[in-house]
Amino acid sequence: MSAAVLGLERVRYETMLYFRQSDTIFFTFLFPVVMLGIFSVAFQGLGNVGAAPDGTGGISRAAYYLPAMIAAGILLSGVQNLAVDIAGEKSDGTLKRLGGTPLPVMSYFIGKMGQVLATSILQIGLLLVVAWLAFGVELPTEPDLWLRFAWIYLLSITTSAVLGIALSAVPRSGRSATAVIIPIVLILQFISGVYIPFDVLPSWLQTIASIFPLKWIAEGMRSVFLPADFASQEPSGSWQLGWIAVVLLIWLVAGLVASRITFRWIRKDG
Repeated sequence: MSAAVLGLERVRYETMLYFRQSDTIFFTFLFPVVMLGIFSVAFQGLGNVGAAPDGTGGISRAAYYLPAMIAAGILLSGVQNLAVDIAGEKSDGTLKRLGGTPLPVMSYFIGKMGQVLATSILQIGLLLVVAWLAFGVELPTEPDLWLRFAWIYLLSITTSAVLGIALSAVPRSGRSATAVIIPIVLILQFISGVYIPFDVLPSWLQTIASIFPLKWIAEGMRSVFLPADFASQEPSGSWQLGWIAVVLLIWLVAGLVASRITFRWIRKDG
């Protein structure tokens, strides 16, 4: 069988395995949906975001936080999910056993990347349905916005998955993987405009966040789901779509190089 066919079989296997892990389902798959509900309900008493002085206009809290939760979901599905999962497989000997089989490394990666893509699409679909049905969020109707969403999403999820593979080499064991990876992911969410509006952060913290991909993923999603006049609230006064593509491509290449250097079936210290 070719590496591609074996990879597709691995996609099915990895996806089934993903949904059999209750902790993964909650902390990776359902977490953005839960957080969207919490933020929407907790802050609805503050009124709409961007409302006029008389309280009219603006958008609901659910609509405001939707793009942020989509961005967080992409980071969780790619970086956190793969980094913790692969680190665990290294530690428990799964990769060592796979290394003794005819399975090509490329098929293994196709399986992991396919699982991330499949589960992420389901997660975002669920987020959109919950936002629309439960909170009355009006989704974009313009085809060009959905085309923008498509390229930003595909570039973002690919970059996140590659970075997750690269980060899996950092934890020294499967037990320490969550303790190492989750704080990184959590800090990035707080400084990148996911939980706290990006424009209220100190300028020095905005500069630091701009180095990392999540800030650009979140901004890209805001450009799709928020009204066009919200671009004026960005530090640059615009959505910076060109910079979103450039920064994510840089991180994608960096992640590919790091993955190529660090990934192996057996740990050096194993």
